[in-house]
Amino acid sequence: VIRGNKEYAPGKVGQLLGCGGGGGAGGKVNGGRAPPPPPPGQGGQQQHMQQQQQQMPPHESPGQKILRRFLLPVSECSMTLESILEDLRKDPWPVPSDKRAARCTGCALSVATSLLDLALPRRGARVMMFVGGPCTSGPGAIVSRLKTEDIRSHADLGRNAEPLHKPACEFYAGLSKRHAGGAAASKKKGSTQAAANASAVSSHVVDVFACSLDQVGILEMGELVEATGGHMVLGDSFGQSVFKESLRRVFRTFDDDVPQDGGAMQMAFGATLEVLTSREFKVSGAIGPVTSLNKKGPNVSDLEVGRGGTNAWSLGGIDPGTTVAVYFDITNPGTSPLSEGKRRFIQFLTNYQHSNGRTRLRATTLCGPWYNPPPGDGDKPAPPAPGVGGAGGFNSGMEQPSPVKMSFDQEAAAVLLARVAVERTETEDVADVLRWIDRSLIRLCAKFADYVPDDPNSFRLSPEFSLFPQFVFHLRRSQFLQLFNSSPDEAAYYRYILNKESTTNSLVMIQPTLLSYSFNGPPQPALLDSQSVRADTILLLDTFFHVVVFHGETCAAWREQRYHEQEEHAAFRNLLEAPQGDAQMIMDNRFPVPRYIVCDQHKSEARFLMAKLNPSVTHNSDPGGGAQVFTDDVSLRVFMEHLMKLAVQS
Repeated sequence: VIRGNKEYAPGKVGQLLGCGGGGGAGGKVNGGRAPPPPPPGQGGQQQHMQQQQQQMPPHESPGQKILRRFLLPVSECSMTLESILEDLRKDPWPVPSDKRAARCTGCALSVATSLLDLALPRRGARVMMFVGGPCTSGPGAIVSRLKTEDIRSHADLGRNAEPLHKPACEFYAGLSKRHAGGAAASKKKGSTQAAANASAVSSHVVDVFACSLDQVGILEMGELVEATGGHMVLGDSFGQSVFKESLRRVFRTFDDDVPQDGGAMQMAFGATLEVLTSREFKVSGAIGPVTSLNKKGPNVSDLEVGRGGTNAWSLGGIDPGTTVAVYFDITNPGTSPLSEGKRRFIQFLTNYQHSNGRTRLRATTLCGPWYNPPPGDGDKPAPPAPGVGGAGGFNSGMEQPSPVKMSFDQEAAAVLLARVAVERTETEDVADVLRWIDRSLIRLCAKFADYVPDDPNSFRLSPEFSLFPQFVFHLRRSQFLQLFNSSPDEAAYYRYILNKESTTNSLVMIQPTLLSYSFNGPPQPALLDSQSVRADTILLLDTFFHVVVFHGETCAAWREQRYHEQEEHAAFRNLLEAPQGDAQMIMDNRFPVPRYIVCDQHKSEARFLMAKLNPSVTHNSDPGGGAQVFTDDVSLRVFMEHLMKLAVQS
């Protein structure tokens, strides 16, 4: 019997399951000695026993016993598994009304990882955990069974008033390093100095599917999932498509016409990433689902960003969408310019175990030129004389634009800034992180904008920088930094997904996309602004986690009167169907599957759209076009006015 209130090492789990491996070394009985001769008259029975022993696998290891008894291919156990799932019933043991249900999630996860450690060492495997409530018993518990004690909140964590949080974090961190040999940096600095990630070394991935209206402990499990490169899915119930479709898409396969990978599952295990650079710059660190391998080298910078102090990381499980942000530090001093024509080189070495069991090494090599700024280019040029300069900024037509300025990728820069900000929330207050973001934006604009000192009206940003302040404005208001109206589990979930997704998906999380549908023409991109809300239009909002179809007041009234069911109003029927079809296309290509919401103006679920809009029209401003947003947040216009004023200060 495995008790849920105890923690078991892998060896102990094997013994309890009767798979501890024989009586002696190598699985031999009697210490390798020959068995005693049979008593007289029992030769036939002895012969029968010898035949049975010959049929059994010789020297069967504990892992082989587990594979034979507990882990089987689907083709061999599908009927049994389906019958078990169909016969599952709710635990009949009564739960007092003043207590929570007893759950030993931590112990169950420990036993599952122990089985894989014994049965499939150094081979790809997944542990998929389906959680319907918080762990209340045994290791990993985050709340007691008494309902009089509330589950931890942001306020409790801020003042260290939650006694179960730190032990639970240490337990799940211990699962990820149980059999490791080297040292690695732990995400929770100061709580555990974790050793190298064992589950990642052994190529085992831990996925968490949490479907509950209450918190389940994603905050505490986050380090284990991140260290193994697992998936996180957060929903309200197991009946939602968020769970069902997401689970199905974990096992997606490549198209049959893909060379070498046709028909194979889109997952890999035991991945590692190593970064090599030329001598002019060094590696500061990486942010994403990575764990440091503490590999030192001449290209490792002393300036650490994220998981630094190394040029190699363990990624655990990966898929085609896994994205890691790598940060570099230029070490060449500005006083000694590089020779003309000097090139920079970066090489990414990705090693992983394919789903077919083979190991692959992918080398990606990049090169590019260095730019030597002319002397004095680091200072802002003096303001022009009266009457000199055009309306396009005081640098217009006066000097050649810098290649660094012209090659700025504002979308990638916004995502890189967001990952650093999220990483810093682990050790700093959110208010301090917001001030750091503001200072970084002001310094960037003061460096690369065109303006006359102390004249905000002359402030101009080139097209390569024009959207960056807008991205920062929405990042400051996003769920990644604003903890109001979100639980610790939700905040941990959103931040984990941001640190794992691609640049395009991350931008959608930071600044959602908005499409407007009306009778005036085809769908048009709309500003993420309260003025885009019109009574006779339908809006489609994509926040990555939610896809919202928002009907204006007039469109909702027409739908309630069933005009779309009449033949003479086919245009209105097409207008209603168009955003729903586009929403389905968005959801078909995304993991985790977003929550689909259809709402009307002035109804309760309209908050999913209104909370994302720029509050250009509020209850404190003059009434104008669009819908009012009841908030005290500043609008994008006020934000830009303050930015211009601070950036041009001499």
